[in-house]
Amino acid sequence: MYPVVFKKVVKTYHLDAVDVPALSDIDLDIRPNCFTVISGPSGSGKTTLLNLIGCIDRANSGEVIVAGHDVNAMSDNALSDFRAHHLGYIFQNFNLLPVLSTYENVEYPLILTKVPAAKRKERVMALLDAVGLADRVHNRPGQLSGGQRQRVAIARALATEPKLVLADEPTANLDSQTGAAIITLMRKMQREHQVSFVFSSHDPQVQAEADDTIFIRDGRIIGVERKSLENAV
Repeated sequence: MYPVVFKKVVKTYHLDAVDVPALSDIDLDIRPNCFTVISGPSGSGKTTLLNLIGCIDRANSGEVIVAGHDVNAMSDNALSDFRAHHLGYIFQNFNLLPVLSTYENVEYPLILTKVPAAKRKERVMALLDAVGLADRVHNRPGQLSGGQRQRVAIARALATEPKLVLADEPTANLDSQTGAAIITLMRKMQREHQVSFVFSSHDPQVQAEADDTIFIRDGRIIGVERKSLENAV
């Protein structure tokens, strides 16, 4: 089953009395267990496309299927619950809670989804060990480097065992060496956890690692490049 399917999707924003088309007639499917990169210039619609995949925004028309669910048909409360259980997010600005420790930031989505305390501890420590931060459990974000904060964000994104992880320019605020290390880590975690990663990115390093690349311009998909993979079925 494809984790994401779009059929004839349209998204228009209303600014004062003006309608601004963001996406037009989008047909798309994203393969499971892959690194998928959405590539396009500023204003092309790639962030809007990522927001629709991440159920942060809604389409005006068309069908949006995420993890087998018709998300356009969901109520706001149902959509919030769906995001918490099925999706993980990684942001270029990390979006960690500054008053919480590394451990608490990763634990937070598990508290929201009412995971028992013993299972939370086991899950959080396993993830922090996997991203190389088992010795930083008590540090707050302000005591970590940019690369370390992004590692925390990756662990947090995987905490609820989501089917899909979305990353908006995840290396944009990192130097090239740290960015390369983060890409390697995300690829490792994607393979180990058998989860689909979808990025929006200008970073050539991210695009070079992609299994699939979706090219978008002026709100329309102008091409899709796909590598032949044994695990993409």
